[in-house]
Amino acid sequence: MKFVDEAYIDIAAGDGGNGCVSFRHEKYKEFGGPNGGDGGRGGHVYAVADPNLNTLVDFRYSRRHEARRGEHGMGSDMFGAAGDDITLKMPVGTIISDAETGEVLYELLAPGETITIAKGGDGGFGNLRFKSAINRAPRQKTPGWPGEKKSLKLELKVLADVGLLGMPNAGKSTLIAAISNARPKIADYPFTTLHPNLGVVRVGPEQSFVVADIPGLIEGASEGAGLGHLFLRHLQRTRLLLHVVDLAPFDEAVDPVAQAKAIVGELKKYDQALYEKPRWLVLNKLDMVPEDKRAALVKDFVKRYKYKGPVFEISALTREGCEALIKAIYQHVKAQQVAEQAPVEVDPRFAEPSDS
Repeated sequence: MKFVDEAYIDIAAGDGGNGCVSFRHEKYKEFGGPNGGDGGRGGHVYAVADPNLNTLVDFRYSRRHEARRGEHGMGSDMFGAAGDDITLKMPVGTIISDAETGEVLYELLAPGETITIAKGGDGGFGNLRFKSAINRAPRQKTPGWPGEKKSLKLELKVLADVGLLGMPNAGKSTLIAAISNARPKIADYPFTTLHPNLGVVRVGPEQSFVVADIPGLIEGASEGAGLGHLFLRHLQRTRLLLHVVDLAPFDEAVDPVAQAKAIVGELKKYDQALYEKPRWLVLNKLDMVPEDKRAALVKDFVKRYKYKGPVFEISALTREGCEALIKAIYQHVKAQQVAEQAPVEVDPRFAEPSDS
């Protein structure tokens, strides 16, 4: 599988260094005081969201990551040095969960976001810490505290604005190739797409959105049939789903309406929230339908499908109708992005006076 979206890793923060028992040795001074220093802190393990990464393939071949332990304390009041921290670079959108319990611990959602996933142990105390008026020569010390150790599961959900949904051979790969810079494999047999393809669609200067071509779904995908069930979760973070339907299937016995209803049924079984996402109907391969029959065919499909949302009639092969689709998608995505932005708090001293 070319697209690695899951990985299991073991991480270990550094242990703290041990404290030291030591006494001063000076000429003409028979009983020097305690001067044993503390141990150093163990190294932390950090995770940072790197926008330049888009897979977890690095962690597939490098599973164990350990930070350095802190140095032990020494005499002459010398404290041990802290252990070196390590930083693991992960793609934006990585979900970090406990490998044993499945509990989600962290999510890396913003580029450059840094979190501490394992803390290093504190250093132990040297005998200098235990000096008091009644204990002039302490021989106590403490060992360093152990660093955190965890087994983690990393999962990457594709951060695309638009997800293409549909049966195998509905024309999703042809559509993403027609409107974006992605170049997926295209052929006339089912399951051409074996892994998600991401493409950036340019609408205009500084106007773009990301579209994801997901492997085709078949009936039973939510229970594990076919390939699509592996990637249904990639659609969860998209802002819009395009349900691509082949209006001119090779097999005349195939009913496009029944296939479309089966896809929607799989969505509902898999995740109710995914089912409730905005979903537009894209009727593809109209170039294979005679012009005088297109209107009647589309009207019959929409009526039998009982669909009341936006409908787009396109031919991904000839790009007919694609421009209108792209512009409508961009306006929808942009409106959602603006709605998701938190309102900026204005200092009341600089707020514009109201008319009232």
